[in-house]
Amino acid sequence: MTPEVIGFLFVLGAGLSTGIGAAAVFSPRLIKLASRRFLAGSLGFSGGVMIYVSLVEIFQKSIQGFSDAGYDNGAATTFGTTSFFGGVVFMFLCDLLVHKIEEASYQKHLGRESAEREREGLSTDADTVVISSTHLDGEGARVDEWVRRAEDEIERERGLSCAGLRRRRDGGDEEIAEPQVVTETKVSGNNSSSLGTNNVLPNDKKDSLAAAPEDTTEDRALIRMGLATALSIAIHNFPEGLATFVATVDDTSVGATLAVAIAIHNIPEGLCVAIPIYYATGNRRKAFMWGLLSGVTEPIGAALGWAILADSMNDAVYGSMFGIVSGMMVMIVIKELLPVAHRYDPKDSVVTYSFVFGMFIMALSLVLFVAI
Repeated sequence: MTPEVIGFLFVLGAGLSTGIGAAAVFSPRLIKLASRRFLAGSLGFSGGVMIYVSLVEIFQKSIQGFSDAGYDNGAATTFGTTSFFGGVVFMFLCDLLVHKIEEASYQKHLGRESAEREREGLSTDADTVVISSTHLDGEGARVDEWVRRAEDEIERERGLSCAGLRRRRDGGDEEIAEPQVVTETKVSGNNSSSLGTNNVLPNDKKDSLAAAPEDTTEDRALIRMGLATALSIAIHNFPEGLATFVATVDDTSVGATLAVAIAIHNIPEGLCVAIPIYYATGNRRKAFMWGLLSGVTEPIGAALGWAILADSMNDAVYGSMFGIVSGMMVMIVIKELLPVAHRYDPKDSVVTYSFVFGMFIMALSLVLFVAI
């Protein structure tokens, strides 16, 4: 296979790894494993890999590309540095776009809730508190809530299993219909008992509940949070796909390591998209699909890289692309991965160690690839 095809495969695998995290909604036991330490550690590790490869390998390839194009060392360094900060500026603009879209969505949602409450003759204060708390709460608090709900669901399933065994034992050969768990109905966000026995209904009651679920303010806030997270991840995955493709075309070993690092942090990102949507809608398939779709922009980024390099396969273009990619990757780590990791782990019990370990693994990989 050509390096371009290999690059697309690497990007596709890294991008679709969001689906691995999103698949946690199919099992409460998997959601329970998504602890703060797991999420913080995976983001820190990926950040270490991406920072090291961006500054030590990709940025140096940018300078080397300009040198191979005929520029002296001073000019090559200047052009490489300029390209690097061009990537930084590009990511600033992407981040600004994400925040503008999120803020517009938040204000629209808040206005719609206020109007609905006014029509009902009720105060908007309660809604404002609910939405604001969802909007401002830290990621760690959300993860704790997800784990708590997953534990409740596990306990409920365990209780149902024991109840079914007791019924069979007490009833002898008589068949007794077991209660069924509603899996596609609303999992209300503002009622902690909604993940308990209130959702255990006979089969003939399922459809009636599913037909008219209570659409609460917090449920809609959860959906908005999940979709906003999906949008943010999709925008930031675009340069990651470009970076992985460009790195693979030049050096397959570097591209492979970078793809693995991106896949590692895409797994918790897919989980963070899917779980709020699942707890708001109760629909596992819908939550999984949104989590999976958040990673599809990575192949789009790879396609852009191929379009640019296919028409202008010269050293100066390679130098520019590597410099831009290096700047984008560094900004993704500094602006996104590490801040979120520290919010999951405010006492820094795992983030710094996993970050350094990620750098070590990347350095070891580069040394071994050169030695081989």
